[in-house]
Amino acid sequence: MNALPQTVSNTIEKNNSRTHDGWLAKLELGFEQRSSRTTLTHRRHQGPLVVQKPFFPEGDLCHVYLIHPPAGVVGGDRLEVTVTVAEQAQALITTPGSGKFYRSAGPTARLSQQLTIENNASLEWLPQDTILFAGCEVDMLTRVQLAPGASFVGWEILCLGRPSSNEVFDHGRCRQRFELWRTNGQGESEPLVIDRSLLTGGDDLLHAQWGLQGQPVTATMLATPATTEMRDAARDVVNNSNFAEGFSATLLDDVLVCRYLGKQGTHARQTFTLAWAAIRPLMMNRPACEPRVWAT
Repeated sequence: MNALPQTVSNTIEKNNSRTHDGWLAKLELGFEQRSSRTTLTHRRHQGPLVVQKPFFPEGDLCHVYLIHPPAGVVGGDRLEVTVTVAEQAQALITTPGSGKFYRSAGPTARLSQQLTIENNASLEWLPQDTILFAGCEVDMLTRVQLAPGASFVGWEILCLGRPSSNEVFDHGRCRQRFELWRTNGQGESEPLVIDRSLLTGGDDLLHAQWGLQGQPVTATMLATPATTEMRDAARDVVNNSNFAEGFSATLLDDVLVCRYLGKQGTHARQTFTLAWAAIRPLMMNRPACEPRVWAT
């Protein structure tokens, strides 16, 4: 168990986080390479969005768990996460449980996640699934900004309704954006992947063969820089598992794009975990080390 280093900037905003329609929660995290390992050097939060402490199960790479104590987001709430991984630093971020967006009486719940990875740094963004309750109104943005030489692997898993409780996503709406950008030699940002969807309860997209085919779980995983060897490794390990159906892996230039379509959020995470474990030694020259919180 490793305590926070004395050099960490740990700030709690004490002003009222109540907005006109709901609650505002903000979290800023900064990672730097210090001596032989990555350190969480900046941590600032406002409202109910926190991290408790970093973990170092791999010795040098920093594992952090994002915690949202209310466990669910209602209409009008706004969550803002900003992560910066400085040059040479290596971080892995996950969550201890599913995120939940509850039904709304009208206001939109908003989630904004801005992830910046500097030169020769890496970030593994591995949150657990997000459950969209029927009747929710949600706007989600995850934007990843990569410097030259930076590495990223991350996923987003959406569960429409709660099939285990016989709740169908027959009304509600979620606008989702998962964007990957890289800074070129002229200092300009160029898009690598812009993944956008508008999921509306009862819409033909949810049931059409060209859409979600009636499946309640849709997920995307992005990894870069990637190679054909990594793509083939991800395909092979998943195709030899119980989760091959509904999985695909495609290489777009040097970005590996994996998709999952199925019935359970846990299956999506298990599928992507297999793919991540297969590509990590090729991408980061280290074996997979699953966050301990996944086993609880």
